[in-house]
Amino acid sequence: MRTYRRDLSRIAKEGLTRRLKVRRSDMLEFSSNDYLGLAGHPLLKEASIRAIEMYGSSVAASRLMSGNISLHEELESDLARLTGMESALLFGSGFLANTGLLYSITSSDDLVFADKLNHASLVDGALLSRAGVFRYRHCDTDHLEYFLANRTCRGNRFIVTDSLFSMDGDIAPLRKLEELSMRYDCNLIVDEAHAIGVFGNGGGICREYGVRPHAVIGTLSKALGSYGGFVAGNTELIQYLINSARTFIYSTGLPPAAPAAALKALDLIESQPDSGKKLLNMAADFRGMIESSGFSTSPSESQIVPVRVGENRKAVALSEHLERNCISAVAIRPPTVPAGTARIRLSVTLSHSRKDLNYAASILSSINGDR
Repeated sequence: MRTYRRDLSRIAKEGLTRRLKVRRSDMLEFSSNDYLGLAGHPLLKEASIRAIEMYGSSVAASRLMSGNISLHEELESDLARLTGMESALLFGSGFLANTGLLYSITSSDDLVFADKLNHASLVDGALLSRAGVFRYRHCDTDHLEYFLANRTCRGNRFIVTDSLFSMDGDIAPLRKLEELSMRYDCNLIVDEAHAIGVFGNGGGICREYGVRPHAVIGTLSKALGSYGGFVAGNTELIQYLINSARTFIYSTGLPPAAPAAALKALDLIESQPDSGKKLLNMAADFRGMIESSGFSTSPSESQIVPVRVGENRKAVALSEHLERNCISAVAIRPPTVPAGTARIRLSVTLSHSRKDLNYAASILSSINGDR
């Protein structure tokens, strides 16, 4: 029988042990992706309750069977409009959206060129795709262009990237990637999970930059305060995914509360178009506070603020110190980030007050002063 003691011992020796912790109400939360503070908004809760009362707690089937409800289709229409695409399709999560998309649209005749620091779901989707995969250095368009100029195939080629990288908070060179995709006849795929709701009046960084990729992937579970994922693209692509994406076809449709909450979140974002800019201004101020304490937050340019410490155990110790001071900020270690770059990942949200940010920065400053 397979045992795991040796593997767990190795994980512990490398300082990589992970444990589940129940969220505490007395903690100042800096590990949440609830960027606009909508997950607990009274209007989202009210919308979810109404949806449950109307449809129940589950649709109890895949959408191609009997699990398709009007809330799903209404949300897909709104997400297409938000991202500036023709159509959209909901998935059970952002992870399922990425793996389902990449597996469906590629074959063994194709090539995928992926940023080295893409989210794990994009990495897994590329590996499952059966296409040849080349991973270019993070945001290095010269390295990407070398691959594009020297790696050809019988089928299609795809450039795959996050727009906003979840562990460094930096932004992909999307305009240059679009230029390269056009010059080398590639399809550009962009995961906007951490940018939807924040950039481009909620529509993401592609929308803000005027970049139109082949497909946009997003989630409902971050700035939209709900749960689920989606792919947006032209109508032909979405129809193809309905007929080919296994993670869509063989998954139960999103429970009614999720699309109802997301629809209400989109209403709030539309009525408060400056909320994303407000968040980014708060994050810029917070980065300045941390930098002044002696820590580096580079290369962040968003609401995701990394504090790199390097060694795994040091990151855990820093997280534990913050926890003793009622700040929840999880230590991020390999394989989530490259070896030697363990860090604390701080997320600024609209739920934070100026006092909260000052307090967190002061605790980090006191830690640095004790070194």
